[in-house]
Amino acid sequence: MSAESQRPPAPRRMPPPPPPGRATAPGRQAAPSSAAPTGRSVPPPPVTTTKPGITLEKIAREAFDKGFSDVHVGVGEVPRFRDRGQIAITDYSVTDESTFYRWLEEVLKPEEIQRFKQSLDFDGAGQFEFSRIRINIFDTLTGPSMVIRLIPNKILTLEQLNLPPVLRDICHYHKGLILVTGPTGSGKSTTLAAMIDYINREMPKNIITIEDPIEFVHQSRKSLIKHREVGRHTLEFKNALKASLREDPDIILIGEMRDKETVNTALKAAQTGHLVLGTLHTNSAVKTVERILNMYEPDQQTPVRVSIAESLVAVVAQGLCRTTDGKRAAFHDIMINTDAIKDYIMRGDLDEVEALIPKCTFDGMCTMNQSLYALYEAGRITEETALEMSPRQNEMAQMLRGRV
Repeated sequence: MSAESQRPPAPRRMPPPPPPGRATAPGRQAAPSSAAPTGRSVPPPPVTTTKPGITLEKIAREAFDKGFSDVHVGVGEVPRFRDRGQIAITDYSVTDESTFYRWLEEVLKPEEIQRFKQSLDFDGAGQFEFSRIRINIFDTLTGPSMVIRLIPNKILTLEQLNLPPVLRDICHYHKGLILVTGPTGSGKSTTLAAMIDYINREMPKNIITIEDPIEFVHQSRKSLIKHREVGRHTLEFKNALKASLREDPDIILIGEMRDKETVNTALKAAQTGHLVLGTLHTNSAVKTVERILNMYEPDQQTPVRVSIAESLVAVVAQGLCRTTDGKRAAFHDIMINTDAIKDYIMRGDLDEVEALIPKCTFDGMCTMNQSLYALYEAGRITEETALEMSPRQNEMAQMLRGRV
């Protein structure tokens, strides 16, 4: 017997696994790879990066069709929607950085993307075929993120929004200050848009809007409307507001009363024959007056209080709550500047104003609790929702039990 025949047989080699993405031969099974990427666990994550075919417009369209208000997308996160005040997760995959910047290209110009990369913040507006959008982009620990607020192209009327009839009445004032207030996402812009739309259809006025950014877009009808966006049509908010007084306006819409200088100019415009509409982030009508006064030093508050008492038309504080039919409804705290209210503001007796509002329903005033209780009686909200959204829950509980 030869030496070769006495050697043990060579060990059988397993065929190497096929390269990633290549199919194995028929009837043959690829050997499992024992090596895992450094620093990562062996099982792959359950989600993959967003498919190249998914566009930002497609995601926004789905949210719009379902009646959602906001879209949240960000690197390392699954896209989510804002569904009637609550965040809802979607079936889309995790977003990677290249996909995120591809989405930015859908809504921003190259110079705007570059501006975001330099400042790490961006605020603006854009337009899809089905909806106008307000865009905020910001950087985070996992990478850049974006929130899109969907603004319908069609502006709903005061009647379609089931807003109190007194809002139509205050649109007929020729001069003064009307404030619509509430937290972020409470529907302030929607209410103001409905009021401007009513004026636009019914009255021959010249309306100038100054916003950052422009949200609802109105077409001139009976009124002439000019939209101005800060950063695009004017460099400074305060400059545009001062200039508007020389542009023959009847009505000036101010996106937000953000500082003392804006309040000063708004009060001046309201006292010189213009109707001024603006917003503030306050939760009640009386707190709105307090918020304006607190912008000033104590020795400046007396003349400002007189100016507010003389120029104020109404304060409409607003919130949104979930309804029993799966939608949302607005509830309000409304203060109309009657002679009695004016006198209390002039004297600084704001506690008396707060006590007077629920007694003046014949003037169109109401408290948030009265508004919530009306929604409850109409079967539009549940008792739990009324209590949850109430700013004074003890009083609300007594109203629900019939004790108030």
